Amino acid sequence: MLTLNRKPELPLTDVQGLLQHELQEHRAAFEATAGMVSEPFVQSLRLLEQGVRAGGKVLLFGNGGSAADAQHIAAELVIRYKADRAPIAAIALSTDTSALTACGNDLGFDAIFERQIDALGRPHDVALGISTSGNSPNVLRALRQAKALGLHTLGLSGGTGGQMPALCDALIVVPSAVTARIQEMHITIGHMLCKALEQRLGLV
Repeated sequence: MLTLNRKPELPLTDVQGLLQHELQEHRAAFEATAGMVSEPFVQSLRLLEQGVRAGGKVLLFGNGGSAADAQHIAAELVIRYKADRAPIAAIALSTDTSALTACGNDLGFDAIFERQIDALGRPHDVALGISTSGNSPNVLRALRQAKALGLHTLGLSGGTGGQMPALCDALIVVPSAVTARIQEMHITIGHMLCKALEQRLGLV
């Protein structure tokens, strides 16, 4: 049983202060992203459209919250974003627990996405790596392997992009140093990519 040390409740005035601070930080990240996202968004959409039209699938991967984003975006593509339409082939590489634990145990955690890219990647596929820092070793290794196989490589990152710019054909970088704000922008951008891709493919 979890035992918590009793502390005085946070005054409501402090709660309001926290709320306003977080909203302002979110607003700043949103505005900064809105000012630079247009060109890499169009590039990412173009590569996604090319890959899917040619019969490829989207392979998404990341760690922690980024793994959740990868799974979320994959579900929107396979099932639907808003309107009923034909499915778009997509796989989140963070969801197969047997593959993840086997690879982590036998080959090391840094290989968990690289190995799946090697096994599942085919011509015209698109690899989409998500890392708030741009420096996650397993994401970088997977992008490197995807490039070696001739896949299009896309990325969602934060800060200055870390090491991902050299490995991505198109990279959307959220110009923030706060992980939570970067993740909030990533899923917003993911939703917009899903909607735009549906429209470009003539599915809605």
